[in-house]
Amino acid sequence: MASRIRKIAILTGGGDVPGLNVAIKQVVRRALKADMEIVGFRRGWGGIVEYRPGDDEWNKHCVVPLTWNSVRTIDRTGGTFLHTSRTNPGKVREKDMPEHLKRDGMTYPVDLTDTVIANLEHLEIDALIPIGGDDTLSYAARLNQAGYPQIAIPKTMDNDVFGTDYCIGFGTAITRSVQAINDLRTPIGSHERIGLIELFGRNSGETSLVSSYLANVDRALISEVPFDIQKLTEQLLKDKLDNPSNYVICTISEGAKMIGGEIVQTGETDAYGHKKLGGIGLITAHQIKELTGQNVTYQQLGYMMRCGAPDALDRMVAMNFANLAMDMLLHGASGLMMSLTEGKYTTVGLNTCIEGKKCVDVDRFYDVEEYRPVIRRVNGLPMFLR
Repeated sequence: MASRIRKIAILTGGGDVPGLNVAIKQVVRRALKADMEIVGFRRGWGGIVEYRPGDDEWNKHCVVPLTWNSVRTIDRTGGTFLHTSRTNPGKVREKDMPEHLKRDGMTYPVDLTDTVIANLEHLEIDALIPIGGDDTLSYAARLNQAGYPQIAIPKTMDNDVFGTDYCIGFGTAITRSVQAINDLRTPIGSHERIGLIELFGRNSGETSLVSSYLANVDRALISEVPFDIQKLTEQLLKDKLDNPSNYVICTISEGAKMIGGEIVQTGETDAYGHKKLGGIGLITAHQIKELTGQNVTYQQLGYMMRCGAPDALDRMVAMNFANLAMDMLLHGASGLMMSLTEGKYTTVGLNTCIEGKKCVDVDRFYDVEEYRPVIRRVNGLPMFLR
């Protein structure tokens, strides 16, 4: 079967993370060595949807041939040189429908999976390697159910793709967060303030949990556990008083919420049913100031968590996921997602990513009363504490 694979494609969807270019480069390296032709779709699933069979000039914006010269240096920077989008071909809204596909009387959203498969077949793509988070890979699962050959690679700085303990981008996000937290000790400590640092994390509070653990902050609020603002304030005041430098720091996930409250989100719903998260930190900071009368320094790290080149861990995982993906393709496999499970590289069924939600194991790693990570009894646990 492996001998029939002559041409493959790769795409990156959803939010950018450091390590994507590393994975792309390694896939291209292995494909060329195996005498395969390889192309990249631009802007994730958007490139496939926008592709117009027979319109070569237009299609230069949708798909590009990948050669060694085109990828030789891309691993030196973060992000994805193929660009990305949040296009969901399974649920295309009217405003996102490509002009050449619009028809009178269409009922939206529209499932364009048949169009995606037709475009892949027109390009003579034997197999596809999508790299993405739970949203991007949820559509890969849809395409997998339609029978199209794929090998998926998980990435997301939230580290919340179900079926793997680690996703490309997580290590660098934690590295950036810990560095920023430690740097923020300077202004927060100098002014003897309460510091509140908001980190990305929609459904999973793992970035807040792990960053707070490694940076030794005083309290950490995570997406999985609603918090009591009055109790939190009392804890922060005590922490501040106990600190000889008279300051305190707390991290908070963007998906966190107060007891009885809602997740803070704004804007219109995207193609995967999500609104823009963020702002719970600012609301919490205002309430802490009102309750204490003390100044609060609020900092939303946002895109600083995912910018720049990948750290060594993300380089390692990106290269090895790419190698494993190509190993699978060369052995004729399909319908798989790369995974790190208990510290070992392995594969799971691609549909695994839609079979559950990955969240912090609160009972094992979090004190719901003290709002702090609890990491102990690590003997026998894998490096990522999963």
